Amino acid sequence: MTATDKIDQLIAKLDDWRGKMLASVRKAILGADGEIIEEWKWMGSPVWSRDGIIAVGNAHKDKVKLTFSHGASLPDPDKLFNAGLGGKVWRAIDLHEGDKINERALKTLVCAAIAHNQVRAKKKAPKKR
Repeated sequence: MTATDKIDQLIAKLDDWRGKMLASVRKAILGADGEIIEEWKWMGSPVWSRDGIIAVGNAHKDKVKLTFSHGASLPDPDKLFNAGLGGKVWRAIDLHEGDKINERALKTLVCAAIAHNQVRAKKKAPKKR
């Protein structure tokens, strides 16, 4: 079973607002860049990556949490981040029942995360002689 299949199953199992919210978040993330891949990590977490982890999605009892692995380094002009603001590396978006997703702003944030990952990858790459 692929990671995409596992994420499909998770969304189907969440038969309340959280499943719909996670599906909407997923659609926006995948719509931001055609080279994003889906992964399944840490015993049941959807992960979206391109040149490194972009974000991890988790459904909790009262929220859907979207954690950006390098969120503290990303511009957030639309103020999407509302959790983990004191952390030195990650930032999160907690979405509660009834919240609306600003799809344009989320896609912009995902693109910023990809750009950040690509810069990090270049710095880690061995130099050619």
